[in-house]
Amino acid sequence: MHLEGDCASMLFRVAVVQINPCIGERSHNRRIIVHRIAQAAQAGATLIVFPECALSGYVFDSDAYAQRAAESIPGETSEAVAAACQQFGVYAVVGMLERERKTHALYNAAILVGPSGIVGVYRKCHLPVLGVDRHVRPGDNLPVFELPFARVGIQICYDLRFPEAARSQCLRGADLIVIPTNWPRGSESAPDFLTRARAWENRIFIVACNRVGVERGTRFIGRSQIVCPDGRLLAEADAESETMVCSDIDPALARQKKLVIAPGEFELDPVGGRRPEIYAGLLDRNAT
Repeated sequence: MHLEGDCASMLFRVAVVQINPCIGERSHNRRIIVHRIAQAAQAGATLIVFPECALSGYVFDSDAYAQRAAESIPGETSEAVAAACQQFGVYAVVGMLERERKTHALYNAAILVGPSGIVGVYRKCHLPVLGVDRHVRPGDNLPVFELPFARVGIQICYDLRFPEAARSQCLRGADLIVIPTNWPRGSESAPDFLTRARAWENRIFIVACNRVGVERGTRFIGRSQIVCPDGRLLAEADAESETMVCSDIDPALARQKKLVIAPGEFELDPVGGRRPEIYAGLLDRNAT
């Protein structure tokens, strides 16, 4: 079997940092994040991913409490992360509660920061009735960011449940989708099936970073993962440890969309073979 495509290889290492944030303790969590960036850089990582709401925690039960745990972008955390990224020449994705500076609206966000500062901000688009997502507004954009070594899309947790989101970022050129997440108990289908399905159907890398621990009675299941375009796990953390797992990624593999098992007899093209003209119902919000 071979894969069709032509792209120069640019191998880089990604690290997912599975931690147990302390709810509402921004300063403490920020110190942990900066320390772990240094550790991941020393392990050779170029792209370092932290969980959803790594700065704030997740199981908030009021708007007021969530407001106190939120931070504007740019702000103290983006500056601290940028300083670490500049020191080590790396990029980091950090989940946090964002307070919009003018309106004070809250968003479940992730910042992408590099050696030169903030590259971009993603705001979670699909919101479950759970934790702090009951107190934030949805985002309205699925960006793909061009980094020196890869094109990176970002989603957050529940976004993974919507295949249209990953396909949209795939069609915009994403080589990998980074997913800061807070999978609680009951979400085992995400690491069991969904990460691998999204990777295979779009022929991209999926990098999902979950948290661990118990927060206000909610237990989180860990199992942070790095998945390659053929759906195989490259790395997976356990369900309980604060730990880091790494894998080397070649973006060229994500740009080779067509699988040729036997030329002219057994070929698959899950991206190029789509038929948008028969998918009109995808645009109907009332369709079930």
